[in-house]
Amino acid sequence: MNSAAKKQVEDPKPSHQPIQTQWAPQSGKEIDAAIPGCIDSVGLLSGVANTIMQLAYPGVGHGVMESRVESGSILHHPIKRARTTLTYLAVAMQGTTEEKLAYRRAINVAHAQVTSTEASPIKYRALDPELQLWVAACLFWGHVDVYEKLRGPMSQADLERFYEYAKPLGTTLQVRPDMWPKDINAFWVYWNENLDRMEMPEDVRDWLLQLVDLSFAGPAVSIPFGRFAKLMTAGFLHPRIRTQMGLKWGDKEQRNFNRIIKLLGAVNNRMPRQLRQLPSSALLWDFRRRLKNGLPLN
Repeated sequence: MNSAAKKQVEDPKPSHQPIQTQWAPQSGKEIDAAIPGCIDSVGLLSGVANTIMQLAYPGVGHGVMESRVESGSILHHPIKRARTTLTYLAVAMQGTTEEKLAYRRAINVAHAQVTSTEASPIKYRALDPELQLWVAACLFWGHVDVYEKLRGPMSQADLERFYEYAKPLGTTLQVRPDMWPKDINAFWVYWNENLDRMEMPEDVRDWLLQLVDLSFAGPAVSIPFGRFAKLMTAGFLHPRIRTQMGLKWGDKEQRNFNRIIKLLGAVNNRMPRQLRQLPSSALLWDFRRRLKNGLPLN
């Protein structure tokens, strides 16, 4: 088991730290002008894979599995959970300081309820910044992975620039600015070290398998869409995590995945920015409407 999961996690208080980043908030238009396609909503196809990456980390997986916040359950309210996550991505990447602080407060209310019990195999708390650092790292890695699968390798200059844009993925919540790896090279060290020693708990793996082929949603969804979902999820998983999930992946699966990605890239990369970013733009608009009118944010 990951050494981070073995230790007794302290009971951190919700962060009241200032939101810090080297870059001023950027709009979707400005980010796309700097690095075309880096926040395209086609990344939704990798959503389940990225969720699995996050939950593979001991403590994160058990926290989601055992969560008593039923309204945020992936299995019972997948659309609401997806909306909350995608809204967070939009606010963290494009929101003002005030908007980030508002969403932090809303998320902290839910996260404060996610704690281990005496029956839990390990001790955890959703407000633990170490766990949130891994989740944020997965989100950053996922953005880069989708971009490179659809558009080819990101240049070093663009990678460094995007890394700065993406820092608020962690620091909008409990991750202190000094915890976030200082540059892209330090990030890869953190990323690879954690992957190399990660061993997914068996109960988490078994629970996650129902996400892979959408079996949790019942036959009406899993029968027509399950095979496609499984291919996309396995294809977007990091190979190490895919192996730990026990998912079959050979030349046939790789060819089928590449064929679909090539087609998706050809279509997506020719679409106007407004369409490429439509889901995140709509969710950011809805968040701002809710904030303005004093409505629940998640």
